[in-house]
Amino acid sequence: MAFMVLVNTAGTGEHVYPPLRHAEWHGWTLTDVVFPSFVWIVGLAITLGRPPTMSRTLRRGAVLFGLGLLVYLYPYFDFSTARILGVLQRIAICYVVTVMIYLRSGVRGQVIWTAALLGGYWLLMLVGGNGTFDKEGNFARVVDWAVLGVHNYSGTKTWDPEGIVSTLPAIASCLLGLLGGQVLARKEDLARRCTLMFVIGNALLAAAFLFDHWIPINKQLWTSSFTLLMAGLDFVMLAMLLWVVDEYKVQKPFTPFLILGRNAIAVYMASELIDITLNAVGWRVPLYENFFAPLAAPMNASLLYAVAYVLLNFGIAVVLHRRGWYLRA
Repeated sequence: MAFMVLVNTAGTGEHVYPPLRHAEWHGWTLTDVVFPSFVWIVGLAITLGRPPTMSRTLRRGAVLFGLGLLVYLYPYFDFSTARILGVLQRIAICYVVTVMIYLRSGVRGQVIWTAALLGGYWLLMLVGGNGTFDKEGNFARVVDWAVLGVHNYSGTKTWDPEGIVSTLPAIASCLLGLLGGQVLARKEDLARRCTLMFVIGNALLAAAFLFDHWIPINKQLWTSSFTLLMAGLDFVMLAMLLWVVDEYKVQKPFTPFLILGRNAIAVYMASELIDITLNAVGWRVPLYENFFAPLAAPMNASLLYAVAYVLLNFGIAVVLHRRGWYLRA
């Protein structure tokens, strides 16, 4: 959550350190890890709480989708051009479909679904559009423009990085998280579970870099190789964190992140709506130029603004945590 807010709210988009930007097209940066990790964690969490039901799942999915729409409608509520798909909408779709698969299949079936989604997406991209993964003629862009039209992402206008076709491999990301959750829930000692997650993660990383020769790693298209790469990183990072936190009991340094994570939806909504409000009332640019720009060189001033914004949202999370208020979908 902290890193997501940091990369989303630079003081000025003109001055941002390269790792804090998304990759222009093919390839990846540290920033590109954030969103697929959220989707992966959603899948993992399905196995850790009380068993899901379809009625509760559909309700939660609808709430998440609705909150996502609110982000793009606020503050003018112009339905004629509002973005339909987006971050929370993708999470909602992935969550609902993954639960449906989880309730109707075992691990083998989930692996088959994951492979089918990744392979099917690759095939669609090869036979549709211009058969390439370039920015202008790829199949995902063609579908987004034909179906969503003016309701695409405002930054592109003709296609959506959280669009229709690329949701297929995003569901696979969630399913890979689901499989990770089932490894975590095994009745084995922590060392064996961490080792298994570490091995799976490295196998996925190797597959990602192998397939990159045919399917470029690309976050905006959420390609099959990108899906494998991000899930591999998540498996490895979680295995390492589990070992540090649960085996060696290094817990206090992670308390701030625990507070943020317990209110992830509230923090996300606050970070988006406050920033939109500052822009709408014309305060954001003067705030940056008058208080942050004079403090350092442009790159560092922009980063300072982002860090201050993270601390603001952390303060909101702390207040909610102390009052015992948690926004649940």
